[in-house]
Amino acid sequence: MPDGISDESEDVVGVLTERIEARFGMGMDQLKSAVAAAPTANPEATDVVKWHGLLVEAQSVLDRAEDDLVAALQTQPSEVDDPTMGGLAHRVNAAVTARDGRAMVVRWLLDPDAPGKKDLATQRLARLRPRTGPAVQTSAPHRPAGTSAPASAWRSTRAAR
Repeated sequence: MPDGISDESEDVVGVLTERIEARFGMGMDQLKSAVAAAPTANPEATDVVKWHGLLVEAQSVLDRAEDDLVAALQTQPSEVDDPTMGGLAHRVNAAVTARDGRAMVVRWLLDPDAPGKKDLATQRLARLRPRTGPAVQTSAPHRPAGTSAPASAWRSTRAAR
């Protein structure tokens, strides 16, 4: 494999692994063990470990596809025009796309200010906070005897029919 390809692709995983380890203050093996022992204790760590595993898997697929393409190129005596070569090149491109997509997810998970993160954090906090009463009113409001619903409410329900 040409020198630049392997080094560049491994850097994606290496850089993100370092960021994960710095973020959680432990090595990947420790973090994986902690998540395996208590998967619900830290949902953020659980997500990062899951996607890091998917990223490493995608990198392995990419490495194999690149190796296969390079091996095929080395056996070609002349210009590459073989459908097999096209298939191998397509495999490499698909593997790069998968790896880069997973890397983007890991980057997003590590960025506390990423778009959508504030809403996600709010949702998680809301699930953790116990409710003190029903989320919506479960009974009709009390009306003194002899009063009826406002006419505007009656008109809006009739108009909907």
